[in-house]
Amino acid sequence: MNESVRYQLEAAEQAFNAAMISNNPDAIRRCITDDWVLVTPESGPVSAEAVLGLIAAGTLIHDTMTKTTHHMHVMGDVATVTGRGQNSGWFCGKPISADEWITDVYRLVGGDWRCVLTHLTPALGGKVGKVG
Repeated sequence: MNESVRYQLEAAEQAFNAAMISNNPDAIRRCITDDWVLVTPESGPVSAEAVLGLIAAGTLIHDTMTKTTHHMHVMGDVATVTGRGQNSGWFCGKPISADEWITDVYRLVGGDWRCVLTHLTPALGGKVGKVG
């Protein structure tokens, strides 16, 4: 993979994390496409508008969000980034925290990588396995 693209995707991931902990829907919108979908084990697919609405209302607040990238795959103007992420915050006034495997699907839009889908899976094991 081209090192420039790897750097761009890592930067997109970091910007997305920073936008989420800003709890600013406009900052988050700059990192995602209009049709972005979050897939969670608890709720299945959740639209961008639903997630951003919860954040705008203060119902969902993120205090921390980190991710360590383990795999990237680029297919033209689409890329997947899979990593291990941890976050903490508040939902409906109650503390939340998560340790998850996260796959973000990005599309190159106007020269910027924007997330079209985020898929979350609870991290049940502590080790990264070999693929293939």
